[in-house]
Amino acid sequence: MRIIFMGTPEFSVPVLDALVDAGHEIAAVYCQPPRPAGRGKKERPTPVHARAVELGLDVRHPISLKGADEQAAFSDLRADIAVVVAYGLILPQAVLGAPEKGCLNIHASLLPRWRGAAPIHRAIMAGDAETGVCIMQMEVGLDTGPVLLRVATPIGGEETTAQLHDRLSGIGAQAIVDALEHLPGLTPEVQPEEGVTYAQKIDKVEARVDWSKPAIEVDRQIRGLSPFPGAWTEIDGQRVKLLASRLADGTGSAGMVLDDALTVACGEGAVSLLRLQRAGKGAQDKDVFLRGMPVAKGAQL
Repeated sequence: MRIIFMGTPEFSVPVLDALVDAGHEIAAVYCQPPRPAGRGKKERPTPVHARAVELGLDVRHPISLKGADEQAAFSDLRADIAVVVAYGLILPQAVLGAPEKGCLNIHASLLPRWRGAAPIHRAIMAGDAETGVCIMQMEVGLDTGPVLLRVATPIGGEETTAQLHDRLSGIGAQAIVDALEHLPGLTPEVQPEEGVTYAQKIDKVEARVDWSKPAIEVDRQIRGLSPFPGAWTEIDGQRVKLLASRLADGTGSAGMVLDDALTVACGEGAVSLLRLQRAGKGAQDKDVFLRGMPVAKGAQL
């Protein structure tokens, strides 16, 4: 098929690769514009932009698709279909209707649960047992379109957002290839009105750990916000990100370190901290972290 690909972050790159490997013709790649990054604030292309250049594809990064000229340029590509995954811009109806078979979105949740911006984070933070990927026919509403294909997967008990992100990216890449191959035989499934939840964008104010909460909630917070923005606490007056954890045995006052291996008491139960990051340092497994910043039993976080 002749495809317009629309995506921006690392999550979208395996999908682009899968479409190319499957033999589809990529008419153009749409992504967010390069933005200043790093200490020198030099403009850096997005992961999809960089990969599309490596593949020798036509790359476009308009600031908006609301203008008549951009919509005409999109329509002139005469694509069979558009594949959209974490693109970052709202698609007006003129764009949605331009390809012959419309626009398909790859969404990282089991719709209608977790429509919106942060479905992977929210699924872990809510303690969902499973999540997955939906291939959805796009319409103007936010992730409201009929679902053509869904693939479910369990969420591991110690899985972080980073780990689940990478798994779902691979699942989505295979799912869209399968959906395109069997497109004529797929029946669009209208999303039910029951069970709708919204995955609001993650706010940094959610990141500070409240040790008075039950351990199960603290553990989900740590794993759900890893690696970004990273749940955090203060250790000896220093702000430290907590990037991996597991539930542990132990009781004590909330925030108390219960042993020499970073088991921390919560309002109910305890968590074992597995991976941490000090300001200005790289992420470290707890054994390495403790060699550089010992945390004694009885310390209060």
